[in-house]
Amino acid sequence: MGLIKDFKEFAMRGNVMDLAVGVIIGAAFGKIVSALVDDLIMPIVGVITPSGKKFTDQFLVLKPGQSGGSVYQSLESARADGANVFAYGNFIQTIVDFTIIAFCVFIIVRMMNRLIKKGEAAPAPPPGPSSTDQLLMEIRDELKKK
Repeated sequence: MGLIKDFKEFAMRGNVMDLAVGVIIGAAFGKIVSALVDDLIMPIVGVITPSGKKFTDQFLVLKPGQSGGSVYQSLESARADGANVFAYGNFIQTIVDFTIIAFCVFIIVRMMNRLIKKGEAAPAPPPGPSSTDQLLMEIRDELKKK
């Protein structure tokens, strides 16, 4: 029973719940970035390349597959044939995905740091003496003069 109680306390801490929410939002954000790269950015890059193919279909055949052909229309068809391929297009696309996600995370962390710094205002100066203390200091000063 103690183990279950300890686990419940651990799971209900704020940090664990914040982490869980962050992981879920991060996964959804990763899908959005992948869709952006796959469906918007890379098709334009693919049109610019000399072959005009999808960028993920940019590859070199290192060893032909079962059919013995070395010309494949897509990376999927090459892999389906069992060809050994150097899929540099897919790798570059993954790097672009990572770069966009890393930049977005950097921007979010930077904004959070700025908000935290604004929240940490300069410490207030120590309060001056109270009116009673002020009166007592004046009396003391008058007594010193006599």
